[in-house]
Amino acid sequence: MLKQFGGKVTKTLEERYSQSQQWDGNRFENIEKTTMDISPFEIPKLLYKQFFEKKGREPDEKLPLLPFNKEAFLKPSKKMKFIWYGHSVLLLRIENKTILIDPMFGPNAAPISPFPITRFSDNTLDLIEDFPDIDLVLLTHDHYDHLDLASIALLTPKVKEYYVALGCSRHLEKWGVSKEKIQEFDWWDASDFNGINITFTPTRHFSGRGLTDRAKSLWGGWVLKTELENIYFSGDSGYGHHFKDVGAKLGPFDFAFMECGQYNENWHLIHMFPEESVRAAEDARVNKIMPVHWAGFPLAQHHWKDPIERFIKTAEKENRPHIHPKLGELVNYASHVNNIWW
Repeated sequence: MLKQFGGKVTKTLEERYSQSQQWDGNRFENIEKTTMDISPFEIPKLLYKQFFEKKGREPDEKLPLLPFNKEAFLKPSKKMKFIWYGHSVLLLRIENKTILIDPMFGPNAAPISPFPITRFSDNTLDLIEDFPDIDLVLLTHDHYDHLDLASIALLTPKVKEYYVALGCSRHLEKWGVSKEKIQEFDWWDASDFNGINITFTPTRHFSGRGLTDRAKSLWGGWVLKTELENIYFSGDSGYGHHFKDVGAKLGPFDFAFMECGQYNENWHLIHMFPEESVRAAEDARVNKIMPVHWAGFPLAQHHWKDPIERFIKTAEKENRPHIHPKLGELVNYASHVNNIWW
């Protein structure tokens, strides 16, 4: 179990983190004041609901995944195509490169807890065997529902490079990934990856895998820009003015994957309500949007369909083009036809 926590923070690492404007001398900070409004008296009730009151928070049956078609996925295309595997896991094909975002294929989002938080789909780790080589992994932050030890172990032989939030390299190195393959990013850091300009963008969230490393690594989103298109992955975030900053500096965007799910009044500042996800996309100057961070795990007390139903209602009200593909479906966002698969 200890291996699940990842790498420890050392004095040497803290000295490196202190070069970031987001480091306050002890931990990373959000741009806006951000707290989790939970009193000690509410915690037992929340924990009971989380682990024992699951009716409606999980599908009655496991959600199926469409089979992976390697030939179709690798077939050259001018613009990005992708596959969504629930929650925030995305396999992209862009500029004839394969990019994997937040590679959490494991069955349990709480591997250090005596009570599992079980995935809505079965056998997702088995998908990795069929994947082609991964040119690049993008990691937004180190929470268990985004960074998974079992997934990294299976992916390591396939992955050529990793772009990760500042502070996350220590986990990958602890798990056997070569340090030379990893590049850490502070907010607004950018790199050219085979003709794809990739930028790490601010979010309003936090990080940590144990009791002693809260906010000891950074969190964020990603922008991928080519000559033909501009793509935004929001990352986990509460609503804030950083979305307008991203749009002003890097937009407009042809398409965006927007965080939408696992929200609660008690942690409203770190996860958006669906209505805010649509508003954030408008702030960031996005043309077409897709909700992610749902259909994977019951990490909050809302009904599992609530994120998508509220997102669609708001997007339609605001006349915002949007898509909601099936799990495992190979998608061209420009021509995708929606259906109510859930």
